[in-house]
Amino acid sequence: MPELPEVETIRQKLVPYVQDRVVTEAWADPAEKFQAAQELAGAQIGELRRLGKYLIFELDDGREMVAHLGMTGAFLVVPETKQLDVSHIRARWTLDDGNQLAYRDIRRFGRLRVVPAGCYDTAPTLFSQGPDALSEAFTAGVLYYGLRRSRRLLKTQLLSQRPVAGLGNIYADEALWEARIAPTVKQLSQRRCEALHAAIKEVLDRALEYGGTTLRDYRMPDESTGYFQRELKCYGRAGEPCLRCGEPLRRKVLDARSTCWCPKCQK
Repeated sequence: MPELPEVETIRQKLVPYVQDRVVTEAWADPAEKFQAAQELAGAQIGELRRLGKYLIFELDDGREMVAHLGMTGAFLVVPETKQLDVSHIRARWTLDDGNQLAYRDIRRFGRLRVVPAGCYDTAPTLFSQGPDALSEAFTAGVLYYGLRRSRRLLKTQLLSQRPVAGLGNIYADEALWEARIAPTVKQLSQRRCEALHAAIKEVLDRALEYGGTTLRDYRMPDESTGYFQRELKCYGRAGEPCLRCGEPLRRKVLDARSTCWCPKCQK
C-alpha cells in the first residue's frame, strides 16, 4: 500500500502536469467509489496537496477531490500523442492541454471523493488522523501525548494514523528498528518518544530521496518505480541477520499486520 513517501512522490511528479489545468472531459468506472471523478468536468485544478496518505486536488469552485490510493492505486499522466492502456483504469480526465490524467487501481481498494474544501467527515481516517509526519506540527511531544491515549500495541497505534499520519507497514517497521523499540510495547517514555520521532523523520526523508518503495504495484505518474526497497533494513527481512547486531530478525502477525523486528536490538 502506498505510504507517505510514495504519495508525496506522486504529488511532486503530478504538480507540473495538473496545476492550473482545466478538466475538459471526465469519465469514471461505474463503481460508486470512483463516480466522483465525473464531477471534475469543467473545473480548474489549483494546488495539489497531501495529508498523510491522501492526495487533495483543490478546485477553483470551492471544492476538493480527495483521493486515497488504497493498495494498488496510481495516477498516470498520458500525453495526447500516446494511447492510454485502459486496463484497470477506474477514472480518467482530459486536460485543456490535451494530456490525460488517469487513475488506475488493480484491486479497487482506492477511493475518490469530491467534497467542499476542508470538509472531510466522509473520509473518516482523514477526518480523525493526527499531524502529518513531515509537518512542523509533528513533534516528539505531540507523538508522546498521542501515544498515551491508547493502550494498544505501539505498531498498531502507528498504523492507526491517529498519533501521526502517513506511516504504513513498511515505514513503521523501519522506524521502530532505527529507534531500537519493540513493536509490542504499549507506552513509551518521553526519551524513547524522542528517539522514535527522530527515526520516523529520518526514514521518511531517506525514502523520499529514493522515490519511495516499489515492492509490487507502486508506480509514479510516468510509470517509473521507487528504489528504497534496496535500502530496507528491517521490513521483509525476517530470518535474515540484523544489520546492527547479527541476530536473525523475527516475523509475527500483530493485530492482523505482518511485523518484522530484531529481538535483541529492539527492547
